[in-house]
Amino acid sequence: MNRLRAPLREDDVRQLKAGDEVAIDGIIYTARDMAHKRLCAALDRGEELPIKLEGAILYFVGPTPARPGRVIGSAGPTTSARMDPFSPRLIAHGLRAMIGKGYRSDEVRQALRQYGAAHLATLGGAGALLSRHIVRAEVVAYEDLGTEAIRRLEVVDFPAVVAYDAAGNSVYDSITTKTQSGA
Repeated sequence: MNRLRAPLREDDVRQLKAGDEVAIDGIIYTARDMAHKRLCAALDRGEELPIKLEGAILYFVGPTPARPGRVIGSAGPTTSARMDPFSPRLIAHGLRAMIGKGYRSDEVRQALRQYGAAHLATLGGAGALLSRHIVRAEVVAYEDLGTEAIRRLEVVDFPAVVAYDAAGNSVYDSITTKTQSGA
């Protein structure tokens, strides 16, 4: 298992291979569709972003409210493809990794290769379990978006798998090949 400390350096990410299991410690940010749209609109206007993208990890999640005594509610990943129209732009501005579930577009894969970034996957339906790896959470931008506001999360041993690496490889490619060959 590879240990990652966020924020990430390009060298950290370029060493990862599709299929590697990782455990993440450090600071990651939540961002879903509307937050991505606002981040890109801010870039279009030449504004400073509310979070630093250089080396950042964005987790595609809209957590549920925290129960008493908990830092955050259930925090399972959402479908990554919904962020595809925005991800290449954010990657070009220093975003080093994303966490979600499912496939990514060819444009995202190209940006991962070009800028030395990776897409990580974690289990959908395991939000309650994943939330136990989040030790601190605070809204840092776009509070009006409610559950989709950008949150700064401090994570410990947050589990994920490298779904797309910076060399252009994907765990999904081997699954597709095996399925097509009848294996």
